[in-house]
Amino acid sequence: MFLGTYTPRLDDKGRLTLPAKFRDELRGGCMVTKGQDHCLYVFTREAFTEMATKVASAPLTSESARAFQRSLFSGTDEQNPDGQGRIAIAPELRRYAGLTKECVVIGAFTRVEIWDAQSWQEYQERHEEDYAKAQEEVLPGLI
Repeated sequence: MFLGTYTPRLDDKGRLTLPAKFRDELRGGCMVTKGQDHCLYVFTREAFTEMATKVASAPLTSESARAFQRSLFSGTDEQNPDGQGRIAIAPELRRYAGLTKECVVIGAFTRVEIWDAQSWQEYQERHEEDYAKAQEEVLPGLI
């Protein structure tokens, strides 16, 4: 499971050093793809395959499902962290997420998310109060 918040920098070659706590689970390779809210998702191969199988099972007759599938699958890059735990972030993925030098990497339980630091700050400011006031409807029966 992936948990926590980290602040690595993107180097001049577009590489990002993964947090040490995440490296063992991602050592066998990972899938970097476009996530919601203009961040990037990083999945283990196994978790990506499981999620992608569900996405691929959507009916081809659904225009929105086809658009989502195309964006997801064409925007996914397989990476193998190097000996220092770095992965290369493809230029198109950096553009999509608006990544600059300052990044935030968060653990989101089944995945890792990579955010531009400013975008993450703005996201938190917009949603922090919602989290603090979460009602039963958000997670029925869990809190």
